[in-house]
Amino acid sequence: MGWFGGSGGKSKSSKGKKGSKNKGGKAGAKDVPGGSTVFRVTVPDNVKPGDEFQVYAGNRIVRVRCPLDSRAGQSLQITVPADGPAEAPPPQERRPDSENVRKIEGSNPPAFMVGIPEGTRPGKQFPVIVGGQQLMVTCPQNARTGMSVRIVPPPMAPDVTQQPSADAPAGAAPPKPKPKPKPTTQLFEVLVPQGVTPGSPFALMAGGVRVLVTCPPNAGPGQRIRFKLPLELVQKPKNTNEATQIKMKYGKDGWQRTVRATDLKFQWVRMDEKGDVEHTKRFHMEKSAYVRRLDFRPGNDPRIRTGLLSLIPANESATESKIKAADGRDLVTYSDLANAQVKDFADKAQWFQDTCAQLCVEWNEGHMRMNVRREFLLGDSVDAVMSLSRKDLRKLWRFEFIGEAGIDAGGLAREWFQLVTEEIFDPDMGLWQSSATNQMSMTINPNSDFCCEDHLVYYRFLGRVMGKAMFDRQLVCGHMVKHLYKHMLAWPIQFKDLEHIDSEYYNNLKQLQGMHDNDDDISMLCLDFTTTSEVMGQKQEIELVKGGSDIEVTNENFPEYVEACLKYKLMDMVKTQLTELLLGFFDVIPEPLLTIFDFQELELLMCGLPEIDMKDWKKYTEYSGEYEEDEEHQAVLWFWEVVTEFDHEMKARLLQFVTGTSGVPSRGFGVLQGNDGNIRLFTIHGIPMDLCLYPRAQ
Repeated sequence: MGWFGGSGGKSKSSKGKKGSKNKGGKAGAKDVPGGSTVFRVTVPDNVKPGDEFQVYAGNRIVRVRCPLDSRAGQSLQITVPADGPAEAPPPQERRPDSENVRKIEGSNPPAFMVGIPEGTRPGKQFPVIVGGQQLMVTCPQNARTGMSVRIVPPPMAPDVTQQPSADAPAGAAPPKPKPKPKPTTQLFEVLVPQGVTPGSPFALMAGGVRVLVTCPPNAGPGQRIRFKLPLELVQKPKNTNEATQIKMKYGKDGWQRTVRATDLKFQWVRMDEKGDVEHTKRFHMEKSAYVRRLDFRPGNDPRIRTGLLSLIPANESATESKIKAADGRDLVTYSDLANAQVKDFADKAQWFQDTCAQLCVEWNEGHMRMNVRREFLLGDSVDAVMSLSRKDLRKLWRFEFIGEAGIDAGGLAREWFQLVTEEIFDPDMGLWQSSATNQMSMTINPNSDFCCEDHLVYYRFLGRVMGKAMFDRQLVCGHMVKHLYKHMLAWPIQFKDLEHIDSEYYNNLKQLQGMHDNDDDISMLCLDFTTTSEVMGQKQEIELVKGGSDIEVTNENFPEYVEACLKYKLMDMVKTQLTELLLGFFDVIPEPLLTIFDFQELELLMCGLPEIDMKDWKKYTEYSGEYEEDEEHQAVLWFWEVVTEFDHEMKARLLQFVTGTSGVPSRGFGVLQGNDGNIRLFTIHGIPMDLCLYPRAQ
């Protein structure tokens, strides 16, 4: 091997030699009179001025010293004499692997099993030779001498030796160094918590974001595991909305939405007091929750999809966190949703509408004209909307009432959405009925098939209209019961949601739970896995599970009985109608877009903020408890002072908290309805601070 100094022009060894110039103007090796050859080489990366590096010169390896005025990426010219050929360096022999190392065949990247040598204690390191390089391996805490551990050695450091380019012309500007690719992931290392078994998930905070990680099959509590997360996940913005901070801190009844590290899908988990993922194998009234799952299926008509609707445990649900545009690119990613989730409601709504505008089909690609007769408004509208494809639903719509002069500049569309939804939510139509616990909230009529021909078509139609209303910034004239908004968002449904549907049924199950907790024999009540439903004045028995009429309710299977009752009341009794409603809605709105809202915000977005008369609210308010005889109590005065200063959104949220809906009766607060169906005025009840520190609604 020879050594030569490099320079930006001629090398020092070529001075005074006429043939040392590269006359041909081409890069590469040139014959030089006097038995020497000129080469042009590029200084490799990571080489500093004064450092040496190796290059190929013909069939030889020579060592070059980088001049002090040169740097990585620049070209140098060297002259190599022909006499005294340099000898190639002897090949370095690769050191054999240690005796306690065994390669795992078929592993990618290459993995090895390494035996722990004698005298090695847990936590201590020992040397091994793997793939020709020496490594230090740390003995795991749960391992000992004689056991084997699996390792994945790092790749060998790349050789900086470069062969000079023969393509660049002599005197050409040195090539720019290639920019290093920006990292797209971040590596994390964590100890597997106690109690976590191989293959089970556990939640942790990584980069300020709660993620769900699955324990590898060959790991256990106390062992360190590594996983990578996309930078878009760990670069989640800080939350600046105080109301959202409180909501995200306390979660919803212990359930929190997190993101899976494997595929970035949203998933619900329940956290215990220690911050660990809580797993409940059997139904529990306080802890168990379920989420609707809608599996889409192609229909006989390509314009109309079908689907399978079911209730699954909340911790088994998964929602996509990205949306594709029509051209296949990612229109919305996890980072976009993460940015939107921490905004206040007004900014969330604006971001939602801006995203819908990007999903809207351009005017020059086609638009829809809806011609309807006012006297046959619902029938004409159903025929028109149900004939459209999913792409047509995202086009611009222009409305015309046949026989009426008018240009739709927004007013006709607003009137159409109002009239259509008012008619279809009308209880006289037979599709919806007022909730038994709140006259302002509508619930699906489980017997709609007896009241309306082609009732499922109307539910699909309404779902499309509700989706199109959100897509086009229109409002829907109809408030639904709370759990239906949860179904639309795929939010957890719990036992206490049953109280807002059928308070009597809810209280009866609570009494049975009390008997179960007191070890009273429930079998003495002669119950089975059936329930009674009234259809057109006639009662019929419905099995909650297959063969339920032959299954007796006992103390042992009581949790499964309550679970079956919950699923029937919250979904199964209206599953066919709810399936069509959701299918129609998701024909327009991509489901990931809804992950930025909670069920209260969804109602406000669909139905708008109500106009609240504060004088009417105060006039029809009752006082009880510590305030029954003192309506001018300082706490009462503070309450009304704060509420009066609320904006429309916060006032609506207070109504949702107390009554379950943001709707206000058309005749004002004087006819507000309670859970028992009777008039129940808004009531401020004072209780001692030691009983409850925070406000609560009953």
